[in-house]
Amino acid sequence: MIGIERVSIYEPEHRETAAVLAEKTTIPEHVIKEKFGLFEKRIAPKEMHASDLAVAAGKNILQDIDPKSIDVVIYFGSPYKDYQVWTASSKIQHELGTTNAYSFEMMNVSSCFPIAVKVAKDMLVSDQSIRNILLVGGSKESQIVNYQNPRSRFMFNFADGGAAALITREATRSEILASSILTDGSFSKDVLIPGGGSVHPVSSEVVEKDMHYIDVPDPLSMKERLDPVSIPNFVKVIKNALEKSGATLHDLKLLLPLHTKKSMFTEILTQVGLSENQAVYLTHHGHMSALDPCYGLYFAEIDGLLKEGDIAVAVSAGTGYTWAATAIKWHGKRL
Repeated sequence: MIGIERVSIYEPEHRETAAVLAEKTTIPEHVIKEKFGLFEKRIAPKEMHASDLAVAAGKNILQDIDPKSIDVVIYFGSPYKDYQVWTASSKIQHELGTTNAYSFEMMNVSSCFPIAVKVAKDMLVSDQSIRNILLVGGSKESQIVNYQNPRSRFMFNFADGGAAALITREATRSEILASSILTDGSFSKDVLIPGGGSVHPVSSEVVEKDMHYIDVPDPLSMKERLDPVSIPNFVKVIKNALEKSGATLHDLKLLLPLHTKKSMFTEILTQVGLSENQAVYLTHHGHMSALDPCYGLYFAEIDGLLKEGDIAVAVSAGTGYTWAATAIKWHGKRL
């Protein structure tokens, strides 16, 4: 049975509270808590980068597993990494001691965890020589936020952390079911870091104009086009993943979403027929690129939110714009 056997996270120690964010942004603290759905988030120290956060989470998984039993290491975390034009996965493979594994990276910004789980399952199905795949991700996206830029307001919840998941063909605790993925490329230029790429190479102008931070060039246009389709697309991929798994919304017991504003979170739950205690909402962690659903899976286990036979869906969306969902069936009490 191909499934997720273990999950792990790494939480940086420093906490940035809603009160501190209110000072940075001039947004009232109660708005940050009630509308942003954020009480605090974690911030990594300056010497810890995305690869280090991923390694820390990976080490937690490998505490009692032989690193040499890992066949593939896949980095699925933030594209904002230690260096540009650089593979974090190679460093991670080396530092984890997974010397029998080859490594590579997947990048689809925030939507990547449900996709990475699907890819890992597909690899195990197609290649019988692979037994164990380690997914690892890091996020240090708190560094790319300009709190003085009102255009990037909805990204003020960006935070730091590490996450990892062991996918194996000998799983006993969960089974990966089907996935559903939807992309609308008309949003491809709505959210980006304008400076540092080939369009606007690094220059004094890039720094002077704060073009090295993430931005939304035309927030009104994005909102007008995105609002009508965002929640319907979330619901569509959730339903499709369940239907491809031979299930329906009635069978859904737990949702593992990315961190969004509170109104979007509650509306998605309403649309799929769940209550707030049937989802993991990261009020004390914020949004960590593709890591959020993996964090949700970790806390679901810690809090005992899943029973044997339950179906959960990891769902996320990434600017660009891609919505992705993967269904998972529990076969054991703990991951």
